[in-house]
Amino acid sequence: TVFNSLNHDMTLTEFKFIWYMEYSHRMWGRVVGLAYILPAAYFWRKGWLSRPMKGCVLALCGLVCFQGLLGWYMVKSGLEEKPDSYDIPRVSQYRLAAHLGSALVLYSASLWTGLSLLLPRHKLPETHQLLRLRQFAHGTTALIFLTALSGAFVAGLDAGLVYNSFPKMGERWIPDDLLAFSPMLRNIFENPTTVQFDHRILGIASFTAVTALYLFSRKIPLPHRTRMAVTSLLAVACMQ
Repeated sequence: TVFNSLNHDMTLTEFKFIWYMEYSHRMWGRVVGLAYILPAAYFWRKGWLSRPMKGCVLALCGLVCFQGLLGWYMVKSGLEEKPDSYDIPRVSQYRLAAHLGSALVLYSASLWTGLSLLLPRHKLPETHQLLRLRQFAHGTTALIFLTALSGAFVAGLDAGLVYNSFPKMGERWIPDDLLAFSPMLRNIFENPTTVQFDHRILGIASFTAVTALYLFSRKIPLPHRTRMAVTSLLAVACMQ
């Protein structure tokens, strides 16, 4: 039905392009899974893993499998034909956000584990300023993660197509249809205008938090590696 109403003029070559994009993504995901599981099994059999590391490896491999399952569950929502709608088929924004969030957790956990093994941890005096910096960094991390998840909702709803002006949305700072859905909570997850508005606010807040974190870190004597990490974070935030 969707093909007849929307894509009846699609050629076989155009369809193959979409198909190979999806196929390549699936194959790459399976390669990533094997890159985790096969070396982990080898190291485990050789007895090279400590007891804590075994738990970490099991958690990471489980997360890899869970990520693949979430991907299948997400794609499945885009293939379900809705009898009352002939709109462009798209996956559920909720499942897309879950899939992206799981990927970010997997990547972050992998990077954290790898760096913990490769680089010795600095023994720094637990000063009040250092504790505040650590708390600030954790809060900024959570804000960045939330911003990324809100981006998944933007993608899932094609919310980026609603307004293409910045900093205003159209002619207004706060659009008229910001709370058009009822009940009100639905707007946060299902109203494209609200989703885009929230993503903008979260993006600005994340950039502000990263900048403030950098400025605060300049007041504290930190190791070179930590200083480089904070500076790199600011550089990536500016590029983003």
